[in-house]
Amino acid sequence: MSTTIDEARGAGRRPGDAIFKGTAVGAALVILLALAGVAVFLLYEGVPGILGAREETGSSFVAYVWPLVYGTLVAAVIALVIATPLAFAMALVISHYAPKRLAKPLGYIVDLLAAVPSVVYGVWGITVLGPQLVPMYRWLAETVPWIPFFAGPASTTGRTIFTAGVVLAIMVLPIVTAICREIFAQTPTLHQEAALALGATRWEMIRMTVFPYARSGMISAVMLGLGRALGETMAVALVLSASGVITLNFISNTNPSTIAANIALRFPEATGLAVNILIASGLVLFAITFAVNFAARAIAGRSARRMSR
Repeated sequence: MSTTIDEARGAGRRPGDAIFKGTAVGAALVILLALAGVAVFLLYEGVPGILGAREETGSSFVAYVWPLVYGTLVAAVIALVIATPLAFAMALVISHYAPKRLAKPLGYIVDLLAAVPSVVYGVWGITVLGPQLVPMYRWLAETVPWIPFFAGPASTTGRTIFTAGVVLAIMVLPIVTAICREIFAQTPTLHQEAALALGATRWEMIRMTVFPYARSGMISAVMLGLGRALGETMAVALVLSASGVITLNFISNTNPSTIAANIALRFPEATGLAVNILIASGLVLFAITFAVNFAARAIAGRSARRMSR
């Protein structure tokens, strides 16, 4: 027994283990330093914009950035409402329903969506998707105008916040699907076989064994998709015809903009204090993304602790 313990201790001091540990710790420190550097830069360059926003825009910084925050959150929420159920369904089909010969090609096709550049999604959204959605916008404005989201008048170009949300949904779909697919596939086989042996249908087995086991991972996948949707720039900038207002109408020509798209569109022509204001709005987006990540970790951790009890 003592010989075995000594060998285990000796194995823990192997040069390869020490190198791997040092590399992992060094990589983690580099990431933290990079994030800290970004935060310091945003604070240093953004504070003058926050304090002097009234001189440049004629209003306070809060009044300037609030419509952008609203548009960013609305576009991301629309994307998640559309993408989340589709991603869960696709992940289940690939991991539990489709035959293995079909599941692998389906997984590869979904993963390839993540390799498409944002500009391509934006061009597709403005030239193909937007015009195709115009008849639906007209129908909604005529049929359910009492719903604030579809009050109209309907856009004639399709360049609306809803179209931007649909494009973002397609962009976050492969990320959420890939993570959920791997998590679903890791559900203990014995748990699934036990549920089936007790007479459960395949869907009942998934509800009783797969979803509880993968709950924390599903939440993390959705939050990761939310982070992608919050920070997307080029696709939204190309698709959205923004007016910089706050509105609940998702199908008209009057649409809120997003922080990332506003920075991308205005930064090339900005000078002086205007640059600081744009950087300050980037600081707000940085803070929102951090808040989303911390919330995701807290929710996933709580779910994991419940499962361990």
